Amino acid sequence: MAAAASASFFSITPSSSSSFLFSNRTPFLCPTSFPATSLPQFKRRVPVLGHVLVQVNCVSERSKQAAESEPETAPSPSSESPSSSAAAAADDDDADVSAYKWIAALGGIGLMETAYLTYLKLTNSDAFCPTGGGSCTTILTSDYSSVFGVPLPLFGMLAYGLVANLGLQLGREKRKFDTGKSNDEIILVGITTSMAVASAYFLYILSTEFAGESCLYCLASATLSFSLFFITIKRFGLQELQKLFGLQLSVASLVVIVLTASYNTAQPGSSSMLETEIPYFETEITKESSPFAIALAKHLHSIGAKLYGAFWCSHCLDQKEFFGREAAKILDYVECFPDGVNKGTKMAQACVDAKLEGFPTWIIDGQVLSGEKQLSELATISGFGLEDKAETK
Repeated sequence: MAAAASASFFSITPSSSSSFLFSNRTPFLCPTSFPATSLPQFKRRVPVLGHVLVQVNCVSERSKQAAESEPETAPSPSSESPSSSAAAAADDDDADVSAYKWIAALGGIGLMETAYLTYLKLTNSDAFCPTGGGSCTTILTSDYSSVFGVPLPLFGMLAYGLVANLGLQLGREKRKFDTGKSNDEIILVGITTSMAVASAYFLYILSTEFAGESCLYCLASATLSFSLFFITIKRFGLQELQKLFGLQLSVASLVVIVLTASYNTAQPGSSSMLETEIPYFETEITKESSPFAIALAKHLHSIGAKLYGAFWCSHCLDQKEFFGREAAKILDYVECFPDGVNKGTKMAQACVDAKLEGFPTWIIDGQVLSGEKQLSELATISGFGLEDKAETK
């Protein structure tokens, strides 16, 4: 714009009056009249043949004021950098503390759950099943509830306890930039990876071996394990996860190999068992039967309930011990290996027709129940009423 042109020239001719006359020979014209907010600034005069050339800059007062205030209000890039870095560091620290608090809290919940299940396993007690029925006890007392003879909840209790402890410890530490992940964080990745893989393995067993049955404790533990795993790896960048992929793959493979080896040796009629020669022998029941156990055994016999087992199965012997010596003889017990175990031995046809998945197994009114059962649970499932219990007193 002409009003804003800089270094413009116009000529001034002297006259008798006190004012100047503007010449039309101006190369770049400024306005013929200047508003109050825009005043010409005269730079220098150059006399040329009776004319005076004056270099002026048409500067607005508002522009001048803005130019004068700009150095005072313009932010300095160097002054913003430390504050923004400090804010980013504070946000990262808050996120870390929040994540570790969640890890510690979820680990504590898992610790309490597995401690309760370990107590039930060691005391051979029935589990409280919020969904009703005996599915929880059936699954928690099956062959899959132990790994090489050690109760599975005990492993879970140790894992959850270690995760909770690491979460509390890491939550108290101050994060240091450019130092990489600490050993505790790497250990946490390994533990949560093993827990997530084990949970996925058990969910597969639950859907295939215990179809139609539910276990709230199993599902809750799986949810906690997956949550801990995702919260832990979320804090790692892509490049860091790529470096830890080998560790995670090794841990996952080891968990699958150990669980598969344990359950293959525990399964009845497995190849390792059939290659071992075990002659048949009678098991001895030492406990004396109570009136209630005898009445329940008679009731189960009257409705056609059957107990399938094997002479070498310790869980089958424990189930008989629940009833006692006299009541166990009343039960309809089916021995699946009456001729002992030799290479190539097959189960009795009645056991094959029943499509057993483990020992001991109850079939009551068409309902298949795997694992040891308490007498109270059998009474409920079989419909052993209060009037029947009163007769035993």
